[in-house]
Amino acid sequence: MGIGASIFLIALGAIFAFAINANLGWLDLNVVGWVLMLVGLVGLITTLYFWSSRRRTVVAAPVRQRVVAEEPVVPVQDDRVVREEYREVRRPGYPA
Repeated sequence: MGIGASIFLIALGAIFAFAINANLGWLDLNVVGWVLMLVGLVGLITTLYFWSSRRRTVVAAPVRQRVVAEEPVVPVQDDRVVREEYREVRRPGYPA
């Protein structure tokens, strides 16, 4: 039962319990109204309980990893630093 159905039963029970003043002899509408309101209230509490338990979030602690970052090795030749370059040359008309 959802929230809407529970509120509908509560409202219908209140109408039967407080607004209708009929005498059917074998059926007491006041009792029917109170029973409907009780069923609607139980349904509303049950629905809200399951909604709140469904929305719980689980928070996991992040995994810590040691990352060792090495500095780039610069080659040296005859006491001079050698610079390495990467160049990409494309011919005209070559698809990108």
